Amino acid sequence: MANEEDAQDDALTKVTGMYKDWFLDYASYVILERAVPAIEDGFKPVQRRIMHALKELDDGRYNKVANVVGHTMQYHPHGDASIADAMVQMGQKDLLIDTQGNWGNILTGDRAAASRYIEARLSKFALDVVFSPKITEWQQSYDGRKKEPVNLPVMFPLLLAQGAEGIAVGLSTKVLPHNFNELIDASIKHLEGKRFKLFPDFPTAGIIDVTNYNDGMRGGKVRVRAKISQMDKNTLVINEIPYGTNTSSLIDSILKANDKGKIKVKKIEDNTAADVEILIHLPSGISPDKTIDALYAFTSCESSISPLGCIIEDNKPLFIGVTEMLKRSTDATVELLRQELEIQLGELEQQWHAASLERIFIENRIYRDIEEQETWEGVIKAIDEGLKPHTKHLKRPVTEEDIVRLTEIRIKRISKFDLDKAQQHLDNLEEKIAEVKHHLANIITYAVDYFKRLKATYGKGRERKSEIRIFDDIEATKVVIRNTKLYVNREEGFVGTSMRRDEYVTDCADIDNIIVFTKNGKMMVTKVDSKTFVDKNIIHVAVFKKKDKRTTYNLIYKDGRGGPSYIKRFNVTSITRDRLYDVGTGKAGTDILYFSANPNGEAEVITVLLRQAGSIKKLKWDLDFSDVLIKGRGSKGNLVTKYSVKRIELKEKGLSTLKPRKLWFDDTVQRLNMDERGEYLGEFTSEDRLLVINQQGNIKTVIPELTLRFNDDMIVLEKWEPQKPISAIYWEGDKELFYVKRFLIDNPERVESILTDHPKSYLEKVFTDYRPKAEIVFAKKRGKDRQDNLEVDLEQFIAIKGISAMGNQLTKDKVLEINAMDPLPYEVPKPREASEIEVVDEENVVTQELSVAPKEPPASDKTSTKPTDQKDVDDDDEEGQITLF
Repeated sequence: MANEEDAQDDALTKVTGMYKDWFLDYASYVILERAVPAIEDGFKPVQRRIMHALKELDDGRYNKVANVVGHTMQYHPHGDASIADAMVQMGQKDLLIDTQGNWGNILTGDRAAASRYIEARLSKFALDVVFSPKITEWQQSYDGRKKEPVNLPVMFPLLLAQGAEGIAVGLSTKVLPHNFNELIDASIKHLEGKRFKLFPDFPTAGIIDVTNYNDGMRGGKVRVRAKISQMDKNTLVINEIPYGTNTSSLIDSILKANDKGKIKVKKIEDNTAADVEILIHLPSGISPDKTIDALYAFTSCESSISPLGCIIEDNKPLFIGVTEMLKRSTDATVELLRQELEIQLGELEQQWHAASLERIFIENRIYRDIEEQETWEGVIKAIDEGLKPHTKHLKRPVTEEDIVRLTEIRIKRISKFDLDKAQQHLDNLEEKIAEVKHHLANIITYAVDYFKRLKATYGKGRERKSEIRIFDDIEATKVVIRNTKLYVNREEGFVGTSMRRDEYVTDCADIDNIIVFTKNGKMMVTKVDSKTFVDKNIIHVAVFKKKDKRTTYNLIYKDGRGGPSYIKRFNVTSITRDRLYDVGTGKAGTDILYFSANPNGEAEVITVLLRQAGSIKKLKWDLDFSDVLIKGRGSKGNLVTKYSVKRIELKEKGLSTLKPRKLWFDDTVQRLNMDERGEYLGEFTSEDRLLVINQQGNIKTVIPELTLRFNDDMIVLEKWEPQKPISAIYWEGDKELFYVKRFLIDNPERVESILTDHPKSYLEKVFTDYRPKAEIVFAKKRGKDRQDNLEVDLEQFIAIKGISAMGNQLTKDKVLEINAMDPLPYEVPKPREASEIEVVDEENVVTQELSVAPKEPPASDKTSTKPTDQKDVDDDDEEGQITLF
């Protein structure tokens, strides 16, 4: 037994050393030989070996991919599947490999056909910039039977053009692809000592936000979006998709969002072929603008890509940005060009040396000196002696190899030797030598010319595909479809989506928050759930909007049992979720006597009726909420009466006491805002609309909501004034003449066209001034002087008619151009002045209190005219509670 135990102890092996050595070796192998590209040529090993195999097989004809894969396996011992996949990915990038057959589709996600069915060869670009055997460093293949390049002499920032992605052991890399022409321009700027910036460009196009790109280093982020436009009021079309997705995955994400109720879609059609075209049909009544935002918020139509610039340099991983990658690649290209020029110079000088010796040898008949020599040594010595008097102008000494080469000249060549042609050949060589020396002396200029040649030769058709734009932030709660119903049991104090037997409140989304007020003066904000208890005797439930400074709550409450009544107005902008707040002072017995929620700060007129008690003379009077300033939620309010209130009645519905909203249009993100970004559009009330005209001649008015989206072809965006006429000059395709029309918009809810139905009609100029003027520049007629320019007062030229009228013919003469002129002066009629009311700016809530209690019979409370000492607790954020803001 003891012997058996000893044998078991001897069989145990410690793995500490094995782990340290073997795992590190394995990790290093995966990093260096598989996953991460080298900075020298931008290739991973498998890609480099594929290119080398293609070069060996290159004869100008296509080769079966299966044949290329087999040839590559001589250098890459990791199976045919990995080689074929890598080759397909390279072929789909349409840069180095000229493909034939079904190589798959990056837009639809379709896979390539089997490698035995598709063919490939090196592209002209690859043959031009990737290979140069004379300056290539070679090494033995894995089995020692072949030679393969250590790195290919790539003279172009190929890594940045193609991009790279790989996952190794404890390390990964993600270099995003960049635009071909922009890389060349950046290389030229670097060589010229200028600054440059590089941003990604994706083959799937789309829209990208590179604000946080961080030069492609770790921690950066690129937001990518599909290009979505509105075809008609019920149809959206996607023409470009985000990088990293395809039409199949994109449609799947839209269908999932539809199933979850985030968006509402009637039908999706995928018409993608050579170009992307996904049609999204919407149910009637669904806003296309909100749906576009919802697609970005809840589907793969918007995604984030995190770059990670990691490359291999000197067999070590290195984390650098794309700017440094391009600088190193450009500097390496300059060095490779220098090496090529030096080799070329050496070859030319060798040719010149050989041609000069040959001329001396034949011209001076030195070949006759060897006739009497009987030994090889004598022949060499005789030629050497014969050359010495004529070799002073040579650039290097004559070697025995040079003499041996002279002895190999045939008699036929000696007999046909032409001195003039020999001299001409030497002159040509000297010119080439001088040219190469000039390039070497001005290597930077030579490199710049080299990059310019690449752009001129291969840059056509490689323009930027991805549009760079700053994205607006989309709040999911504002664009989500209300996919569920909210119910309330007011008496028991429950709210939720599963209480279908109780009172219906409103449609909501499962990501919404709701605000609840109760009869005893409590308030809570909570997340939508199946059933939530708030407090008994609920008087108001609604969907809560963060940072909403327009919704104003009007309130009259009794402050405790037998206490006085107070009036107040307040907003709720920031709150701690799931916490009960007091809307009064918090005394026991507090009772809400009157409550209203007003989305635009409306202030109604109410009638207060008191109970008959004692010697009270005035039992009824009116109160106007517009006389009460909007304060914080925690303020006490203004005294109404110290006596018992019998009831409060609504006498008159209120108008908004908020100032009109000031709106700006930010052209960068193509959205409206109230943050003073972009072009100021004016002040807007709930009655006002925006006028929108696009280049296709479509005109419409819209309610100025912040969720509106605008297309790039928009040419007019301004506040719509119904009485201000719109003037347009357009080309009528059927008559082939310019026409003028002036009109008012009679149907603000409809989209109408200024143009006629002829396909060749187009909008030339549109004017929104009261009295516009235009300058007509006529084309020059053959043999005649150019006609003087014509100034046209459009107000006098044509009367205001309907938008569907053709209008008046502008001129029969051929027009060269039409220019807008300064409009004629016009004084806008002043509107009738409304009765003055105190208007409070919603952005600057005033905290000063003003007593509105009647002078008689209730006595005024001294505290009602002073600011309350009660602390505003809107920003409470207690431990364990979730804060909305």
